[in-house]
Amino acid sequence: MHAKTNTRQPVGRELLDNAELNKGTAFTAQEREQYGLRGLLPATIFTQEVQLVRVLGNLHRKDSDIERYIFLMALLGRNERLFYRLLIENIEELMPIVYTPTVGQACQEFAHIFRQPRGFYITPGDRGHIEGMLANWPERDVRLIVVTDGQRILGLGDLGANGMGIPIGKLSLYSACAGIPPRQCMPVLLDVGTGNESLRDDPLYLGVKQPRLTGEAYTSLVDEFVDAVQKVFPRVLIQFEDFLTPNAYSLLQRYRDRVRCFNDDIQGTAAMALAGVLASCRITGTPFSDLRIMFLGAGSAATGIAELIQAALQEAGLSGEAARDRLWFVDQSGLVVADRDDLAPHIVPYARNAPRTDFEAAIRMAQPQVLIGATGAPGTFTEDVVKRMSEINERPVIFALSNPTSRAECTAEQAYRWSDGRTVFASGSPFPGVDYQGHTLRPGQGNNAYVFPGIGLGVIACNASRVSEDMFLDAARVLADSVSATDLESGAVYPPLAQIRTISLDIATAVAERAYEQNLAREPRPKDLRAAIEELMYDPTY
Repeated sequence: MHAKTNTRQPVGRELLDNAELNKGTAFTAQEREQYGLRGLLPATIFTQEVQLVRVLGNLHRKDSDIERYIFLMALLGRNERLFYRLLIENIEELMPIVYTPTVGQACQEFAHIFRQPRGFYITPGDRGHIEGMLANWPERDVRLIVVTDGQRILGLGDLGANGMGIPIGKLSLYSACAGIPPRQCMPVLLDVGTGNESLRDDPLYLGVKQPRLTGEAYTSLVDEFVDAVQKVFPRVLIQFEDFLTPNAYSLLQRYRDRVRCFNDDIQGTAAMALAGVLASCRITGTPFSDLRIMFLGAGSAATGIAELIQAALQEAGLSGEAARDRLWFVDQSGLVVADRDDLAPHIVPYARNAPRTDFEAAIRMAQPQVLIGATGAPGTFTEDVVKRMSEINERPVIFALSNPTSRAECTAEQAYRWSDGRTVFASGSPFPGVDYQGHTLRPGQGNNAYVFPGIGLGVIACNASRVSEDMFLDAARVLADSVSATDLESGAVYPPLAQIRTISLDIATAVAERAYEQNLAREPRPKDLRAAIEELMYDPTY
């Protein structure tokens, strides 16, 4: 059923059109003779280092981030290794272009900026044919799939088939940040329609122009997809991304114990946030086990964070009930309390036996040291909220995690100014440093890219049969431990992104160690696990 991988060496124009193998003007004289390239390239031979200077200069000449995004995607489409080396060596500058916040705009405009097909699309019309369709993918050794149905893209809502920008962006970070070879990565879009009428009315929209598939028809299509990829790509890890909360939870529960998979919005975000909370304790001096934490938002991200924090609190010695009692939730209807009849099943365990009240009154009641926003609602951390947190705490910890930047609960500058520079702040999208009373305060970026690439690398390296909760706890601890004293002095609870490949390797090693400990690993354990994993990491240098 499956076509054999074509191992024939491309030559001539075919080689220059092969993004994986193309080196452009870096092909040597000998290579130009050997591969039939004489006359197809300018005379001067450039090193990859000089090529980097050229592409970075061209990138900087673009007038907007969306134009820079389009430029980078075009580079990826013609010279894969040059793209990844550029991204790796300029990760702090380029991650906000390749992923949040610019990827949000790229998804919104996806149909209008479309240049080149990338990724794999599955529609309701493909029911019964998915396994056979997978043979059309050019690679046979797929180890990692990022899949979305486009219903809850960042904080932007239902973008349907435009959501393909998310798997493409995530997988580029897997390769750049953790060295997963690009050929082992596969972006997938479950194009099951959209509830966004403006998209269905857009003549340029690329997806299925019908209302979104729901119920058993939806679930059975996802089942067929999951079962098919297990057969065609038996070593694959599936990452679910940007599904609406009810589907995110139901699909995770459906597959987590029988398929190598995880949900980044629930579990990756949780590990990232837990790491930030653990690091913040080194600034505030408050023992982790003494924390009271309030969440604004009760979706998959917030409850995923709460579940992992609860597990960490229990490891710190608290009972399950005592750990859960440290966690407070507020949503758009106010404090999550037991007598409400509008609570989704995933939030019910956190409902409190307390009177109904609004957000600010809930802060006064709970007296939290940590406030975490995962709402997608900009401006919800108001000046009054920040000042209230500052009255309660000498060093309030405030995480405004919603993406993209336009959806953040507050900005770094607002948090610092409203708290007289005392807030320990982190956000989902990057904010610049803030000069406050002669000091530069550096907000931490709570980016899932600190976590998911290393987890994926560790799972793939040892061929773990499933992804356990303990792996996310380990990832959070490794990330928290990587925050230096210098980082903390500037107010940051995350390390510089420039260190991300080392951090990913450290996380991968811890994840693989856990897999061996839990008898989940299917590969023999090497003597030097870290060195063996590092050997697997993709290097785009030529």
